[in-house]
Amino acid sequence: MQKLGVRDGESVLEIGFGTGHAILALARSVGNAGHVYGLDLSPGMSHVTRTRVSKLGLMRSVALACGDAVRLPFEAERFDALFMSFTLELLDTPEIPAALYECRRVLRRGGRACIISLSRVGGLSWMRALYEWGHRRWPQFLDCRPIFVQQAVEGAGFQVMDATRVGLWGLSVEIVLAGKLSPPSR
Repeated sequence: MQKLGVRDGESVLEIGFGTGHAILALARSVGNAGHVYGLDLSPGMSHVTRTRVSKLGLMRSVALACGDAVRLPFEAERFDALFMSFTLELLDTPEIPAALYECRRVLRRGGRACIISLSRVGGLSWMRALYEWGHRRWPQFLDCRPIFVQQAVEGAGFQVMDATRVGLWGLSVEIVLAGKLSPPSR
């Protein structure tokens, strides 16, 4: 999330906010002049996060909603920044480009997105092979799977500004910072 470089006064969207830890950090980053919107498919996660945000007195700068990443309920060019962590790989493969196009649609020109996801890049490790086998066998328990993150982000028309790969429990994770290009200057 630090790569996103959220600044005071910005409008930020987090897709798949889960239990709300990033929402809280984003709300602190945008300050009193900014606003954070969160969208998650789960009403249960929304309740947990709403409780956390309320307890910290941040509801004035945070708006939470249940919804689908493939059909974002926001107007075009609404946000300065977008954050998505371990959400993209939960989507069915054909939905990944649709969700990323929606992300691009709601970002302002010059806006940026930080997407963190399990990655298929880096060769097949025994852990990834075991994890992918488990995903195929028990998708209700292992509901996500490694994907080609940077490739998907570029395919949706973003300009990749930074891509980092880290390990997590023997699995590869990509952290991709991408921008929505501004129109060419005249």
